[in-house]
Amino acid sequence: MKIRIVIVAALGLALALYFVAYVGLGAVFSAAVAVGWGGFAILGLCALGLFPLLGAAWTVLLPGSSLANLKALVWARMVRDAATDILPFSQIGGIVLGARAATVHGVSPPLAFGSMIVDVTTELLAQIAYIALGLLIMSAAPQSSAAAPLTRIFVVGLVLAAAAGMVFLALQRQGHALTLKLAARLLPRAVATAAAVGDALDSIYGSRVRVGLSAALHLVGWIAGAVGTFIAFRLMGARVNFASVMAIESLICATRSAAVFVPNALGVQEAAYAVLSPLFGVGADIGLAVSLLKRARDIAIGVPTLLIWQAVEGRRALGATPGDGID
Repeated sequence: MKIRIVIVAALGLALALYFVAYVGLGAVFSAAVAVGWGGFAILGLCALGLFPLLGAAWTVLLPGSSLANLKALVWARMVRDAATDILPFSQIGGIVLGARAATVHGVSPPLAFGSMIVDVTTELLAQIAYIALGLLIMSAAPQSSAAAPLTRIFVVGLVLAAAAGMVFLALQRQGHALTLKLAARLLPRAVATAAAVGDALDSIYGSRVRVGLSAALHLVGWIAGAVGTFIAFRLMGARVNFASVMAIESLICATRSAAVFVPNALGVQEAAYAVLSPLFGVGADIGLAVSLLKRARDIAIGVPTLLIWQAVEGRRALGATPGDGID
């Protein structure tokens, strides 16, 4: 493991522990326990229910997609999120493992990598729309002294994210050389030929309907993802409406995206919940409890997912003959 990752993760953990200690360990623990095992199971089911939607957003990008593709990409998305949430990787590392899982389950390597790039792009564009919605909700709410500067910071961040999204999209459409160089670097054994990835990108972007549908499904996914958080807040006794929870969640997403190179957004997520929740009338202790519950939920889902994925990879490696490559 690179020393940089260890240092960043340690700093993130220290930040998380600081906020828990500052708010009060007892208060945070009491709020989390109020959810109970039944509530925790509901939160897990809400999270699992999102994967078919996220898998569908990826699947619609594939020309001639089928039910088999949907199953493969739902699983690949589960691996991608589990790696991001559990392993000491940045979000980029999780994305690469997701594409790898898709190839193992029958999607051709160039199409898996090309569609993954577009899926990340459509999810980013949907996230930008989601953050904009959250900012609208936040601006409509009564403004505290702390809310105004935070709103300005998020507006600037939203403009920069939108600009970065447009540049990323333009590079995929016009900058094949850069995209193919990235493909060859990240998945040198999984990508059969660099040109094939370019052909996959051209084929996917040739249908604006597929790309638009993927972005729309991702936007629905972002909004639906706030349901679990809303349930968690209510189980802890917070009297908060769904619109406020959507605003909190959208701004949390923006904060996590800005911390893309921090493994698991450790500490960053906790700090964001502690700062943003009080702006909508929710105690910082409840916000921190929600953050910790979400991490526990991610572990409960992610660890079995990664164990199954590792078993599949192990069987595939043992079944390969000495002259075979593991694509």
